[in-house]
Parts: sequence; C-alpha cells; structure tokens
Amino acid sequence: MKKTYTISEAAELIGKTPETLRRWDKTNKLNAIREPISNYRVYHKEQLEIFPEFSENQKSKQRSNKEIPVKDFSAIELFAGAGGLALGMEKAGIKCKVLNEIDKWACQTLRKNRPEWNVLEGDIKNFDFNKYHNEIDIVTGGFPCQAFSYAGKKLGLDDARGTLFYEFARVVNEVKPKICIGENVRGLLNHDKGKTLEGMISILDEIGYKVVSPVQVLKAINYKVPQKRERLILVGVRKDINIEYKYPAPDDKIYNLEDALKVGDLFDTDVPASAGAKYPDHKKEVLKLVPPKGYWRDLPLDIQKKYMQKSFYLGGGKTGMARRIGWDEPSLTLTCSPAQKQTERCHPDETRPFTVREYARIQTFPDDWEIVGSMSQQYKQIGNAVPVNLGKEIGYSVVKFLNDYYEKYNC
Repeated sequence: MKKTYTISEAAELIGKTPETLRRWDKTNKLNAIREPISNYRVYHKEQLEIFPEFSENQKSKQRSNKEIPVKDFSAIELFAGAGGLALGMEKAGIKCKVLNEIDKWACQTLRKNRPEWNVLEGDIKNFDFNKYHNEIDIVTGGFPCQAFSYAGKKLGLDDARGTLFYEFARVVNEVKPKICIGENVRGLLNHDKGKTLEGMISILDEIGYKVVSPVQVLKAINYKVPQKRERLILVGVRKDINIEYKYPAPDDKIYNLEDALKVGDLFDTDVPASAGAKYPDHKKEVLKLVPPKGYWRDLPLDIQKKYMQKSFYLGGGKTGMARRIGWDEPSLTLTCSPAQKQTERCHPDETRPFTVREYARIQTFPDDWEIVGSMSQQYKQIGNAVPVNLGKEIGYSVVKFLNDYYEKYNC
C-alpha cells in the first residue's frame, strides 16, 4: 500500500475535492506535508485513515472486472483510430469484425498489426452496414462532439444529420447490436449546456436504445492506466433486452510514470528506445530549470514572464506549461503533440518530450503494436487513442452483460 498520496489522489480516496483539502490545510483542519523539492502538498496514509471512505476504498483495492466470454462476441468499431479501444476489447475476448477509420495512417497502423481485421478506409458516410443486421453484438465508436440543430422539443435522428454522431446512430440503427458504446471527451457533459448529450440520448431512444443512466466519465487512472485521462462513456442497451449493464468497477491501485516506462506490474521490460521529438534550444534551457513534478511557477520570476509572455498575466493555473512529470505520479493527459507550449509533458530526468514508445506505453499499448507514419503522425495517433487498458476494462463489462444476455435468453 502507498505511504503518501498527492492532493488529487487523497481527495479522490476520501470523497472530497482538492479545493476542500487546500482549504483544510490553510485552516489547520488537515495539514498537508510539503515535498522538499516541488513544495507540493502530500498526505501520509495515517492522516487519511480517519476517514471511513479511505478504508472502504482500500478494501476494494485491485478489484477484478475480468469475465470469460461464454461464446464468440463480435464488434464493429467506428472511428477506430490507432486501435486502442479495439485492441482493449480484443484483450477482453471480443472479436472485431469490422473497423472504420478515415485517416489513412491510422488504417495502415490497424492493418500492420492485425492483417486479419476488416478495415474500411474512408468517410463513414460512404459505407452501408445493413448486411450486418442482427449479426453483431456490439457497435462502438469515439465520435467527435458536435452540436445539433433542434427541431421541436424532442431531437430525432434527422436533426443530427451532418454530424458524426448521426453516422454512429445510423450504423447502430442498421446493425441493431445488443449494446452500443460511444466514447467522448468529458466536455460532452456540458456541451451546449448539456443539450448535445440530451440530444444524443433522445436519438438513441428513437432508434430503440435505452441509455444507461447516469452517463459516466471514467478516469483512466482507475483502470490500470498510468495517465490522468478522462473519457465519457455512453452506453445504449437495445430496449427488448431486460439485462442491466454495469460500468466496470474502478481499481484503486494508481499506476505512475515509473510503472509505465520501467519493468513492473504493467510491463515486463523497460520501455524500448525509439525516436522522439526534441525541444528547441531556448525551450530546453528553460525546462532544465524545472524539477520533477514542477511547472512554470518553479522558474525564476523573470524567466516566468519571458517564457509565459501574455499568458503570465491571465487567470488560471496553466499547470501544463513548462511541466515536467515525476516518476511517482501518473502522466497528465497526453495530447497529439508532446511539445506544445500549453500542454508540455517533459521527461522526469532528461530535458526532452516523451518518445513515441514512451507515449505508447503511457497509453498502455504493447511494445509490439507498431504505429505507422511520420513521427508527428505517430504522436497524433497515440494521443487520440483510447488507452488500451481502459478499453479492456470496458470490454470486460460488456462481456459480463452479454454473458448474462445469452444465459437469460438461452441463445
């Protein structure tokens, strides 16, 4: 069991917000310990044991969602990208029958690693899926978040035309799988004041699917992913099926960057060497001054102002700028480019961005999963992917649902 916890980890384990813990620290209600280098707040295990929520969380530590399929389950994966979700589903025992992706490099990645997969390359609008009607168990897809035009009080499928969610719903309607899963960014919850998500739920209802409520945002760090990444998971169950779907149970063991890049529970070897982006000299000189787990506020004031420029005078923490990740913390969410000024992810020891294979490790891709294309294309594919281990845990929850379905309906 860990002996110390960051403020975000402690807040999650006792059911409070980081802001509450900061307030308690200032009012001496629960004093934090300051790390000597970064001056960040941390908490000893003994401090948190007074909270019942902490003990309950520890009891449930490392729960297993693993389920063995009672038969071959099949999936269609839309907007497949580099295959993070599809590979995770495969690891859970679900066979991908068809994948669609418009990006040619991502399609080459899929074919390179799984020559047997049926990859449909091109715009989803150009593909008809009626031939898979009632033959597929699951349709999944990470459609982009786009607003709809409302027509009347209840949004219907036609109102979403021109959006990629329309195409997702169209395929679901053509295939009629037992369950469908859409994944998106957390921001979908509040997009257009929540109306976009309401519209999606209304559309799925119209085509015969009841959305599991409440829609949940899954934190990747709770599903064996060494990264603070969040994905909204929208689950629809066909209305003629009276089986409850349950989201995968979280695992309280938090993996960190060391788990990602070195031999341990997640990987059998240290991360292999690979190509990687480089910082320009002026940025490298600045980031050399940042300690592990530090960011721009750890720089001398004159360098802060010079490096941040106008951003220095704006509100907000801007904690992604000049950010060096520490070995003992999960990585911040990876982006499509490892060296963007607003979202820097610097290696803890070396003053450089993470390499391609390090990026892939943080997303829990296996080392033999080859990413095709230029270096920038590889970073883009990995950064856009669903973490493989998160996909696997979601896959287990779907297998449990389908096992219950086939047992109940004797088919």
